[in-house]
Amino acid sequence: MAIKNILVIDDSATDAHLLTEMLKKNGYAVTTAASGEEGIAKAKQDKPDLILMDIVMPGMSGFEATRAIAKAADTAAIPVIICSTKGQETDKAWGLRQGARDYLVKPITEKDLIGKIKSL
Repeated sequence: MAIKNILVIDDSATDAHLLTEMLKKNGYAVTTAASGEEGIAKAKQDKPDLILMDIVMPGMSGFEATRAIAKAADTAAIPVIICSTKGQETDKAWGLRQGARDYLVKPITEKDLIGKIKSL
């Protein structure tokens, strides 16, 4: 499956903008959500090909949102890449246990981001 539509879930307008610009420059269509709850709703509605998920957000954390997306029958097939400032090995392991396919630590380079997307 070719990845064309990507949902960026991040409460930081700056981080969401940076990711969106990198993705659009590489030919991807991007939608954004500013919270875990909004991200889950958009994932169910839009069925993106990939989700980029922040962890530290008000309300539902990215870990909780990733788990909800991975467990729901209608969104379980959508791969999630966590994009977070939390760079400890325990954070990465926990993120992957919640259902994420990969984990990137901010600040994220365009090369790393596009490389991870292409390797899915």
